Amino acid sequence: MVSTAKPDSDADTHDETPWLDADEKEAWSGLVSLVLLLPGQLEAPLHRAAGLTLFEYLTLSHISEAPERRLRMSELAYLANGSLSRLSNVVKRFEQRGWVRRSPDPDDGRYTLAALTDAGYQVVVAAAPTHVRAVRRLVLDPLSPEDRRALVRIAAKLGFRSTDPT
Repeated sequence: MVSTAKPDSDADTHDETPWLDADEKEAWSGLVSLVLLLPGQLEAPLHRAAGLTLFEYLTLSHISEAPERRLRMSELAYLANGSLSRLSNVVKRFEQRGWVRRSPDPDDGRYTLAALTDAGYQVVVAAAPTHVRAVRRLVLDPLSPEDRRALVRIAAKLGFRSTDPT
């Protein structure tokens, strides 16, 4: 966490650090709490109901929503907010379970496609209600429509709301 304490008088006097005022510290603390605590709260019901982590659910969900239930691995990593190596490990486990198939992209063989199987689709369909209930309870229901629009604006201003993976 960022301290609001000013450096000791013996510290470097050329320090131009713009220390946080009380309002800024409150905003920062709220954001950090949200970022650190919300994923676990969203993951717990998914893990109990479907044995999935939040990242695994998001991976399956994004593929399920894509045309023909298939996506390039690089785009999927972007959408699921994970590295390509992390995604590859998850997709490898999904392949072993029969939920996903990987294949070269017929439009450009430099890319790999992840395609959701019927079995994988059933997993995400079964887990989706649990996830949506948690999202509503923890995030959407406590917010007014104005709050939700503000959240979208804030995410965009901070650079975390984009549909372009490039």
